[in-house]
Amino acid sequence: MPALRDFRRRIKSVKSTQKICKAMKAVATAKMARAQATVIAARPYGRQLHEVLGRVASAAAGADVQNPLLAVREPKKVCYVVVTADRGLCGGFNSNLLRTAVRELNKWDEFKLVAVGRKCRNFFRFREWERDAEFIGLGEDIRFEQGQEIARFVINKYIAGEYDAVYMVYSKFVNILVQQPTVVKLLPVEPPAGETAAKAEGGEEAAAPKKSRVDYIFEPSAADVLDCLLPRYVENSVYRGLIESKASEQSARMMAMDAATKNAGEMIDRLTLQMNRLRQEGITKELLDIVGGAAALE
Repeated sequence: MPALRDFRRRIKSVKSTQKICKAMKAVATAKMARAQATVIAARPYGRQLHEVLGRVASAAAGADVQNPLLAVREPKKVCYVVVTADRGLCGGFNSNLLRTAVRELNKWDEFKLVAVGRKCRNFFRFREWERDAEFIGLGEDIRFEQGQEIARFVINKYIAGEYDAVYMVYSKFVNILVQQPTVVKLLPVEPPAGETAAKAEGGEEAAAPKKSRVDYIFEPSAADVLDCLLPRYVENSVYRGLIESKASEQSARMMAMDAATKNAGEMIDRLTLQMNRLRQEGITKELLDIVGGAAALE
């Protein structure tokens, strides 16, 4: 049976862990609020860009414009950009994303990987799965240039014919309690119809009435406009995936640390009760010895 000092040592250790978890929860709460504000601020631009792309692509369709990012090929070589966190201690956040990624990869006989985040890199490295690129250490504040770098990498590979399709696996931030693993198609770009663009993005504009088709005059040309718009659309899609995953990560970490703090408190109460019972048992035994000794002297 453990001694009293073992219980005291264990309780002290759990209290130290509880303090760490409580501090990590406070830090994650602050980071989550900042990441959530970034996501909310970026969504209107993404919806508008999605809608503009739909209208412009629809208007340019009659001009028979060809763009390599719109070229549809038979998907023999498929690439997946998998976005996870650099660190753990965020519950099932990383495992849910990796489980979704593996399920998607098992659909293809041949695929390529672009790992974003140390957890993703380590997961596939341990299984000796080949990776075309790794992007780790993106930090807490995601910059647009970081999403741009990833997007340009896959765009160049797609134009060169090394990829026939590119998908992205990330965690969509729904709210503080819900983070949804999501798979989106980056390439080839599939412009929506202009009037359904907002609906496809799930924005408030979905309820707006349909707008009549606008005839555009392209300067210098429709091809030049799409050459500028399509890469920007892919870069913004990657950037949004990164910031959505970051907000989801901080939310998951906040909830995980909150649960760990509560569990530590319950463990402290349980250990304290066991320690008090052991001490009371020792006191009872001493009293019985005293009473027995006094009775023997009479």
